[in-house]
Amino acid sequence: MLSRAAWSSVLRRGGLGTRGTHSPGGPARAQGKMTPYTNYFAQRSYPMPDEPFCTQLNAEQRALKEKEKGSWTQLSHAEKVALYRLQYHQTFAEMNRRSNEWKTVMGCVFFFIGLTALLIWWQRVYVFPEKPVTLTDEWKAQQLQRILDMKGNPVQGLASRWDYEKKEWRK
Repeated sequence: MLSRAAWSSVLRRGGLGTRGTHSPGGPARAQGKMTPYTNYFAQRSYPMPDEPFCTQLNAEQRALKEKEKGSWTQLSHAEKVALYRLQYHQTFAEMNRRSNEWKTVMGCVFFFIGLTALLIWWQRVYVFPEKPVTLTDEWKAQQLQRILDMKGNPVQGLASRWDYEKKEWRK
């Protein structure tokens, strides 16, 4: 078992694969920037990113960046657009363009509603038992006739609304 001093020396040297160390009040210090991860972040509310969109330039792009340092009147429209694309990922018009994501969302919603309806139908046909006899229309009519024959609740109930002489409901 390592002692506390041994652990602190291992952690201080960064021996366990730590990328950078920082104190609670200070900035993080990293050994180097990881190349595939950039700090590029641009959207309508924050249109000016801290870093350009393309950080690794090929020879043609480097030549265009050198040409950029000269007069902009000598640049063609296509070169200006290429320079813009090196700096920014999208234009404001592209950022504000409506997406078709709502179609996918609505398609998924309707798919799951249909799947749920199919599951409910399958359960009613194959899982749930048949309706009990007490829910049939004949049974309900017999039950009502039985209540009327027994003259159940003759003051305020069903029997009070039944005319026993004419054998029909009172109006």
